[in-house]
Amino acid sequence: QVQLVESGGGLVQAGGSLRLSCAASGRAFSNYAMGWFRQAPGKEREFVAGISRAGGSTNYADSVKGRFTISRDNAKNTVYLQLNSLKPEDTAVYYCAAGSLTVAHLITKTGISYWGQGTQVTVSS
Repeated sequence: QVQLVESGGGLVQAGGSLRLSCAASGRAFSNYAMGWFRQAPGKEREFVAGISRAGGSTNYADSVKGRFTISRDNAKNTVYLQLNSLKPEDTAVYYCAAGSLTVAHLITKTGISYWGQGTQVTVSS
């Protein structure tokens, strides 16, 4: 069993930055590919970024490439998402997730074993 707790969300002006953290309980953190997703009001939850078990492979949604960076620290059981050059359309609840398959499977939300409760990111124009 893995519990995921996100933090770091908030209100920021367009062009600003935030750093989200997702702390995982349990000893099996390094067994999971980790991902960040987001869901805006009235929209489906969408993939944002993913990172492989050891952190050597990452992927990003086209909408955030070059602006967001995912990383992980397996010693701290934590995955991060650095959000730079934020835009109003980045406003959403951001969720982290643990996937039992590869980082590529995260894009289609396949093999996700655990979800966090989400943290709100609001970008004002």
